[in-house]
Formats: sequence, structure tokens, C-alpha cells
Amino acid sequence: MRILLVEDDEKLNHSLAFQLSKEGFLVDACRDGEEALYYMEEQIHDLVLLDRMLPRLSGTEVLDRMRKSGNQTPVILITALGALDDKVTGLDLGADDYLVKPFAFEELMARIRCVTRRPRKLLLREPLSFGDLTYEITENTLTGPGGTLSVSGREGSLLETFLRNPEQTLSRSLLLTRVWGIDSDVEEGNLDNYIHFLRRRLKTVGSLNKIRTVRGVGYRIE
Repeated sequence: MRILLVEDDEKLNHSLAFQLSKEGFLVDACRDGEEALYYMEEQIHDLVLLDRMLPRLSGTEVLDRMRKSGNQTPVILITALGALDDKVTGLDLGADDYLVKPFAFEELMARIRCVTRRPRKLLLREPLSFGDLTYEITENTLTGPGGTLSVSGREGSLLETFLRNPEQTLSRSLLLTRVWGIDSDVEEGNLDNYIHFLRRRLKTVGSLNKIRTVRGVGYRIE
């Protein structure tokens, strides 16, 4: 599981990155809002730990731009601002949780488990398109040059993940977390089965798009 840590306090940034790494997480760490947006463009994360008061671009501005761009990665705001209005503002902008400094690392871990326990239900429901494919999220239908067909809920979640991240290699662990949830004990073979199902779907609707296997890593749509 990959976490983006955005915290401008150098000591706290290094401490949290070290502790999270010890817990087995992959951590990308940065210290200002503009750098955070750069990391989001370059890498897919399962969770963002976002300080509210940042240089160059505030945490709330980063969060607002994330959500407006369609990035629905879970976000835990971390801040010294604990007033009710501050919490409401952050949650209204799309934060999934709010943690007030100072906090114990054990509490942060509990919040991370809570936020990532179930598969993320993406809020943006507009059709997704890539190449000659269009996926209607609300209707679970896939359209290509050769026609339209319905897909199952699990196929739809997997397809949505690919279409929101076209031409990017997605790791097996990321796909399992996004589609089945972090606490799921689903076997990796199930992912391979659903990749096979999706490839058949693409062929049925006459699409030239392909889901490629990136050996030792995962899959990508191109």
C-alpha cells in the first residue's frame, strides 16, 4: 500500500515516514502543496496524509484541486487547527477523516485502517472514456466500436480503476485493494480471472485497447 505524506514540519515528516515504512507501507513524502500535486500526477496512491497548513499551496487548496480533478484517493487531514469550523471545512471539501495534532502514532494507524477498510466508492459518476472505449459507471455498461454490453459490479470496479489511470502500470496489490478492499483475503488468482474476463469484454465490443501484463508488477491498459 502506497501513502503520500504531505507535512511541512521536517522532524514530523521524517518521523512519520520512518514509522509508516516500518509498518510495511511505501511512503512518498513531501513538504509543500505544489510538490504534493506533482506526486499525485506521477504516482497512484492508496491514501494521502495531508497537513492543512502548507507552504506554496495550503492543504485545503490541494484537497479542493484533487477532488475537482477527479482524484478520489482517501485523504486524512492532519492539522493543529482543531476548531469545529476547521473540521467541517475540511470534510466538506472531501476529506475522509481529520486528525488533530499532537496525536499518537497508534491513533493514526487506527484512522488509516478505518479509512481504507472498504473499497472506495468513487463519487464522480460521469462516463469514462479512453481510446475507443466508453464505460457508463451508473449503468455498468461498456461500449466500443462493436457494440455495448453489461459488466458485473466487480468487473466495473476494475475497469473504472484502469480507465481513471490509463497507460499507467497498476500493481497487483493496488488493484486488489481498490476492487476488493484492504481487509479482503481474496486470492491473487481472482484478480487474474477478472483480468481475463475484462480482456474478453474488450474483444467482444471490438476495442483496440489492450490490458497488458507487466511481469512482476501488475497490469496496464493501453
